[in-house]
Amino acid sequence: MRRSCLRIGAAWLLLTLNLGGVEQVFAAARPNIIFILADDLGLPGVSCYGGVYPTPNLDALAAGGIRFEHCFASPLCAPSRALAMMGRYGFRTGVVDNPLGGRATPKREICVAKVLKNAGYTTGIFGKWRQLAYFKTQADAQAWGFDEFLLWGMGSGEGGDRYWGRDYNLNGTPLKVPPGTYGPDLLHRHLVDFIRRHRDEPFFIYYPMTFIHGPFKPTPDTPPGVKDRARLYRDTIAYMDKLVGKLVAELDALGLREKTLIVFTGDNGSVDPGTLHGRLVDGVKHELKEGGSRVPLIAQWKGTTPAGRVLPDLIDFTDFYVTFAELAGAELPSGHRLDGRSFAPQLRGEKGRPREWVFVQLADRWYVRDARWKLYNDGTLCDMSDAPFSEKPLMAGEMTPEARAARKRLQAVLDQLNPGQLKAAPKFKHE
Repeated sequence: MRRSCLRIGAAWLLLTLNLGGVEQVFAAARPNIIFILADDLGLPGVSCYGGVYPTPNLDALAAGGIRFEHCFASPLCAPSRALAMMGRYGFRTGVVDNPLGGRATPKREICVAKVLKNAGYTTGIFGKWRQLAYFKTQADAQAWGFDEFLLWGMGSGEGGDRYWGRDYNLNGTPLKVPPGTYGPDLLHRHLVDFIRRHRDEPFFIYYPMTFIHGPFKPTPDTPPGVKDRARLYRDTIAYMDKLVGKLVAELDALGLREKTLIVFTGDNGSVDPGTLHGRLVDGVKHELKEGGSRVPLIAQWKGTTPAGRVLPDLIDFTDFYVTFAELAGAELPSGHRLDGRSFAPQLRGEKGRPREWVFVQLADRWYVRDARWKLYNDGTLCDMSDAPFSEKPLMAGEMTPEARAARKRLQAVLDQLNPGQLKAAPKFKHE
C-alpha cells in the first residue's frame, strides 16, 4: 500500500511538473497587493498609535497584522509619492519638493506598477496622482505600468472642494460626476469593481486616498449644519477609516483576505499639531521634525503576517518598491539604482535584515537617522531618545563618546549618498 501511494504521489508530481504546476503553485503564493496611501495623515490620526481620533477599522487591521513604529516619509506629498512609486531618493529623481513632481517621468523612472505588471500582475490606481508627472490617457498610464485608472483632480489645483463633485478621469475619459456625489465613495466603488473583475489573477492596486487633506467638508455621515473645523476633521478621519473597513469586508466576501496583502500608510505628517497618549508630537507637515516625516504603517496579509505584532524596525519610504517586488517574485530593473531594503521577511514573520538608518529630504535640507540619533545636513546632531515628542540638539560640550561615534557613522552615510549631487535643489521655504 505504501509503495502504491508513493507511486501515485510521484506520478501526480510528474504530471504537475509537466503541466506547469510549479508556476501555478508559485503564482498562488504571490499575494494581491493593495497599497493604501492616506494624504496628510500623521501618527496622531490613528488611534492604535495613541491618537485621540477613533479608527476602529485601522486598529483591527493592525490587530490582525503588523504595526510598524518607525516608518519615515518625506514631509510633503509629491516627494513621498515619488519615493514609494520609484523606490529612489529625491536627489536621484529630482522630486525633492511639491512643485518638482514632474521631474519623474516614465522615460527617466521605472514605476513599481510596471515592475509588478511585468511579473504578471494586473495593475490599477484609484485616487490622487496629480503631483507627479501628469497623465490622462491610457497610453500614459501604461507607460507608468497601470492597466486601469480613476484619477482625482485632473487638470485642477488643490483648492476648492476636494471631496464633493470634482473632476475625474476614468481610463482616459473625463468622468462626469453627478451632483451630490461624494468623491471618495466614487473611488471606492470603482476600486471594488476592479477587484471583482480581477479576483482570479494577481493584482496590484495603488489607492492614494484624497483623505484627509483639507479643506475639510461634511462627509455623508456628518449631521446637517455642522461647520466646526475640529468636528469636520474628526469626521473626515472617521470616513476614511470606514472606507478601509468596507474594503476589507469586500475582500472577506470575495474570499481574498488570505490572498491579499493590505498596506496602509500616510504620505507625511499631520497639518495640525497632534498628540499621542496625551503628549504633543514634535512637528507637523512641511517640517523635518518627527511629526512631519514619521508616519503610520500597518500591514496585514491574513494567515501570513503575525497578528498583533508591533515592530520597531526602521522603514524608509523607498522600501515599498523592493518589498512589493520581492513578494510578487518580480525582477528588479537592471542598471537602475534603487535605495530601498525589502521588509518582505518581516511580513512573513521572519526577522529579516532591518535597515540601520533612514534618509529624509525636503528641498535643500535633509537628515539621516538611526534608532537613537539624527544628523542634519548642516551638521546638527540630535538625540532622538524622546522621539516623537522632542529632539535634543547636542552642543559641542555635550558630545559623549557615543554621540561622537554616532556623528561619524551617520556622516559616513551622508558622504556615501551625496545628496548634494542634485544641483538644482530649490531653497527650503516651508518652515
